[in-house]
This record gives sequence, structure tokens and C-alpha cells, in this order.
Amino acid sequence: MHPQIVKDEPGSCPICGMDLVEKTPDPVPSESLAAAADDTAMEHAKKHLDPKYVCPMHPQIVKDEPGTCPICGMDLVEKMMDPMTGKHPEVALTPAVIQTLGVRTASVERGTLWKYIKTVGRVEYDETRLAHVHPRAEGWIESLSLRAEGEPVAAGQQLAELYAPEILSAQVDFLLAQDRNAADQRRVSADKARNILRLLAVPDDVIREIERTGEARNRIPVRAPIGGIVTQMEARDGMYVTEASELFTIADLSQVWVMVDIYEHQIDWLAEGLSAEMTVPARPGRTWEGTVDYLYPELDPETRTLRVRLVFENPDLVLKPNMFADVVIYGGPKREVLKIPAEALIVTGERESVVMALGDGRFQPVDVVTGMQRAGEVEILSGLEEGEEIVVSGQFLIDSESNLQASFRRMSDAGGSGDDGAGAGGDSGAGGEMAAGGAHAHH
Repeated sequence: MHPQIVKDEPGSCPICGMDLVEKTPDPVPSESLAAAADDTAMEHAKKHLDPKYVCPMHPQIVKDEPGTCPICGMDLVEKMMDPMTGKHPEVALTPAVIQTLGVRTASVERGTLWKYIKTVGRVEYDETRLAHVHPRAEGWIESLSLRAEGEPVAAGQQLAELYAPEILSAQVDFLLAQDRNAADQRRVSADKARNILRLLAVPDDVIREIERTGEARNRIPVRAPIGGIVTQMEARDGMYVTEASELFTIADLSQVWVMVDIYEHQIDWLAEGLSAEMTVPARPGRTWEGTVDYLYPELDPETRTLRVRLVFENPDLVLKPNMFADVVIYGGPKREVLKIPAEALIVTGERESVVMALGDGRFQPVDVVTGMQRAGEVEILSGLEEGEEIVVSGQFLIDSESNLQASFRRMSDAGGSGDDGAGAGGDSGAGGEMAAGGAHAHH
């Protein structure tokens, strides 16, 4: 458990009390001493350096051959690396300790991961279902049928009545055009006079009534062009209005938009037409199904996210604009990916790693590069091979022990390089200090 405790004879660990186990020294390199003597220092070092290809932006991406980074797409650059550089120390555990820690392992395997993105969204009006009501001529609001904003209206429902001199004059021209006895007073043809009334937003049933009765109407009804909710109401009784006056705004809420923000690294497979599901806190247990309608053309420069618009049907008008929603966007399957259980992954602020089970009670942390994470499984882009065994329970303690060993190794290397004349006694003294420090830390 504490590999920094090294003695020349059998005994017990002063920290945990476990019996010390015998360890054989590392084998001598296969090359002969004579051959090593013939090499220059640089040639000898080069034999032990392997050429690797590393991403300049993501140094954890290391490959044996040229290629591109799976994260940012940059070309990998060649770098001579010591084969032991970057490796974490092995940790050896007895069967009793393995059982005490509850260590469980799983195999790295290939399989299918379904792509999906979980995010939050905002319910908004469908802008294609908004109607703005303006008068077609200057005049006055003679009567108002609505009381306040928020009222539901049906398509064709009367909202107000408008008195407009221009519309009244157009009615007179229409009646003259219809009167065969007033041919000398006719200024326009009957069809043209009818079209003028339509352009002034006089309803067809009102035009027919004028034609039938032969009398002009002082007040012309203003009607709702669509059914929905009155979201804005500027008209008031007796108000003077012009063509620029916006009297009412009506929103059809039978279909709504939901806006979501997707992070840059998640947008590679997003496309219009993908299916989506949504839930809202106001209706727990209920799910709405919709589709991805539009991907906006640019990212937000501050949040580095892409705005995506989804469409959901809302026949019972339960979904209200400005509601928050939990959204899941589904893509297709990603097949034959290397994957591991998500519980095996160790995530810190600097790295992602797993603990490999090497057999015979030996374990070693290895750094990995992950892809998407779905339903308790994580895609592995590099760092592991299919069939390798990894720890899924107890890995955090093993990783901590390996980090501790790495710290002692760096201390030992620093101490050893300080004085080439130090002999075995100097090494023993350093080991005694680490043992004492370790015991003090555990107390």
C-alpha cells in the first residue's frame, strides 16, 4: 500500500502494519554495455526515445503516426517522447486489500451509442403565427370590442369599429359605380371601386351589404385576421389613428417555438428535422414531442453556443411564452465506438483518466480522451484498446495512491540528481525521510 517504504530485510510497514513483500529489481536493458559505450550520449538517448505525434492544443492526444486531432482537427506534430514519460506509476495490491476496497472491473468494448443532447430552453411565440392589426386609412376608433390584453379571439371576430373619411368616400364611389342612372357622375368602374374597398380592409360581407342596401356605412368593423391571444392592445375608444398605428397584436399559440443554446462541441451532428422531447416544470410528468426547425447561422461570441429553434404543437395552450423547459434532442446511432462505463471515468480539472487492471493485483492509471457520454456509457477516443480491463469501483483510491507514488518518485529523482557522489547510505536516508513523512501524514 505504501511503496515508498523500502527495507533491505523482511518486516512490517510502519504506516499500515502490513507485511513487506519482496520485489526484484528492474531488468538490465538488453543492449550490451559495450554497445552503449560506443554510442555518444545523444545517440544513446535517441535509442530510448520513441517518435510520437502530439496535438499542439491538446497535448493529451498522442498517436504513433501522423494525423489530425479528434478534438480540434489540427495536424499533429512530431515529438520525441520517453516511453515512460506521462505514465502513472503502477500500484500493487494484495487480494485482501482488493477485497476490502471493493474493487470491481469491466472490459473496454465496442458498441453503439445513441446521440442525444440534454439542454434547457425557453418557450417563445411562433413568429410566423403573429398578426399585427393596422388601419388602412386615417380615422377614429368609434367603439372597442375588447377590454384588455390577454383576451382570446377567433379569426374574423370584431375587435373595433373605425370611422375613416377616406373609406366613406370610397363607399360613395362604389355606390355611384353601381348606379346605372348616375353614369355621368361615375369616377371609376364598379370592379375598380370594389377593389379599392378591399384594399382599405373593408370586409367582403360589408361590401355586399353596401351593394344590397345602397347606403354607405360610417363605421367599418376591424376584425381579427387570425385566432389567438391578444398580446398587445394600443387601441382605445375615440383614439385618432393613422396607417402607422398598431391597434392590436395577436399570437396564435397552437404552435410554439422553443429556443435552446447548444455548445460548440455538440453541434457536429445537429440537423434540421431531428426529433426532440420537452418537459416543463409547470406540468410534471407530461412530455411534448417536437422537431428541430432551424439552426441559426452564427454562434454567440460570449457564450460560444449555437442558437437552435425547435417547434412544438400546443393544441390545449398549456405551453406559455417565456416558460423554461428541459429539452432532449435526439440524433441517430453512432456505431462501433469504443466505450466504457461512465462510473469508471475519473475527471479532474486537468485530465480524464481510468485505472487499468493489469492482472496479478497490479493497477495503473492511464489518461484518456473521451467523446460523447450517453446513458451511463462514455465514448473513448484514445488511451484504451478493446478488451482491456478497467476498474469501475475503488478506482479513486488507486489513482490517489498512484499520484502519491509519482510525487515520491519526483522527489527521489530530484534528490538523486543533486549529488552524484551519494551512495547507498544517502538513498537509505532519503527513503527513511519519505517513510516518516508518510507516517506523519496518515496520523
